[in-house]
Amino acid sequence: MKFFLDTGNMEEITRISRLGLVDGVTTNPSIIAKEKRPFKDIIQDIARLVPGPVSAEVIGTTTEEMIKEGREIATWAPNIVVKLPLTESGLEATYQLSQEGIKTNVTLVFSAAQGLMAAKAGATYISPFVGRLDDIGVDGMKLVRDLKAILSEYNFSTEIIAASIRSIEHVEQAALAGSHIATIPGSLLPSLWKHPLTDIGLERFLKDWASVPQTK
Repeated sequence: MKFFLDTGNMEEITRISRLGLVDGVTTNPSIIAKEKRPFKDIIQDIARLVPGPVSAEVIGTTTEEMIKEGREIATWAPNIVVKLPLTESGLEATYQLSQEGIKTNVTLVFSAAQGLMAAKAGATYISPFVGRLDDIGVDGMKLVRDLKAILSEYNFSTEIIAASIRSIEHVEQAALAGSHIATIPGSLLPSLWKHPLTDIGLERFLKDWASVPQTK
């Protein structure tokens, strides 16, 4: 499973990239707003640092606005993916942009039917929001499993990005469900490699090592 960082923070991306764990980056308008910098500058900086896909979202609401924005965003770097909402206009824009060879990520997917529509429209990626479904008492990971079954059954090339990831368990469950990708907040990712028993074990090793006679 690939890891995308869900952030616009260059310090987070740089730090975790050094570990070889960043396969791509996703952003959204809320993430971009936190950085207090121009949208284009942020996306281009990320795209230069990360060789994998970098999702940048349109903010238009009509098909024409989305297509115009998508075409412009796609020129910012060769690894840009245009992110679009799962609305009727978003699906039409996804279809048109995909016909032009522009990669797309259809976001705010909350049902298998929505994901299927996006795949048929030519989406490169679809982003089911597992955490937000869990918030309303729906099993978000079931959606990932259902989407994986549908895409596999009908040989779609569309990849699933498990989004709205809130916990280590979400990441583990997404991997078990067969999600191609999990997009993870930069603040959460370090918890994936940490464990209290690891810390205790290392401390014990170092304590024991201190008793080993050293060569003079």
